[in-house]
Amino acid sequence: MPRPDPAAGTDSRPAPPKPLAAQRVVPLRRPFRWIITAVVLVLVAQITHGLVTNPFYQWDRFQYWLLRPTILDGLVVTLEVAVYSAVLGLLGGVLLALARLSPNPVLRTVSWLYTWLFRSVPLIVVLLFLYNFSALYRTLSIGVPFGPAFFTFDESRLATDMAVAVVGLSLNEAAYASEVVRGGILSVDQGQHEAASALGLPKRYQFARIVFPQALRSITPNYVNQLIGLIKGTSLVFYVSLLDLFGSVQSMGSTYPGDIVPLLLVATFWYLILTSAVSVVQFYVERHYSRGALRTLPPTPLQKVRNGLDGLRARARRETAI
Repeated sequence: MPRPDPAAGTDSRPAPPKPLAAQRVVPLRRPFRWIITAVVLVLVAQITHGLVTNPFYQWDRFQYWLLRPTILDGLVVTLEVAVYSAVLGLLGGVLLALARLSPNPVLRTVSWLYTWLFRSVPLIVVLLFLYNFSALYRTLSIGVPFGPAFFTFDESRLATDMAVAVVGLSLNEAAYASEVVRGGILSVDQGQHEAASALGLPKRYQFARIVFPQALRSITPNYVNQLIGLIKGTSLVFYVSLLDLFGSVQSMGSTYPGDIVPLLLVATFWYLILTSAVSVVQFYVERHYSRGALRTLPPTPLQKVRNGLDGLRARARRETAI
């Protein structure tokens, strides 16, 4: 066997690989993601520049009108109408959903007809019809059909502008809320109903403590969408002589035609604030009802910021160690 020649040089065997912990991980290159990000940032910068520098927006007048008493009074009316209509609409939606799921054919039929009618008729038509309701019925009475009346009410005294707005929005909201609630109840696993029945629990207790809390996890995001639509739908109460936020903006725009654009921006700002507040409440309600359904609850915005900072620190330490 020939001996290795010492003049041939050192051993040419490859060096052993580094441990995995000492190897640097090269991230996957995504050039298209960076291109799209750059395009989006350019568009956002252009829109922001246009909003700031375009004199047509009149930001000084926007600042003037933002906290004027007339605007704030309209905002309070909008909040009152939205809160009353949301509560009454949800209660009506729950009753209609239960009637739709009832084995009673009369209740099912009446619930279906109500939902079909108010989902078909535009909201503005409902409001205008209620506003002119006194032309059809000057008095309202409770008694025996085609017989004597026990109680009689003057419709013109009951139908104030606020009452017309709340009743109209509540009737319309109940029709949509009933479908949201019915869908949420049907999303609960049938085994939950069977388990509650096997325990001998009363029907009311089954619904209030077992079925409905689980259905809320599905109801909440859908109903919040309805609630946001309701907040924006309150702008129609201006047509029944109720000065809400949009009505106040319209009134001031007629008096000061040169400030129409800043007034519309003021209305947009306050509607954004209201819908954003509803979205924040939605997040925490969904997070609350996710307990037991998810292994890990969704992080709150503060937790997301904290996790992001921890990730940056850990990445900086790895870069320093390498």
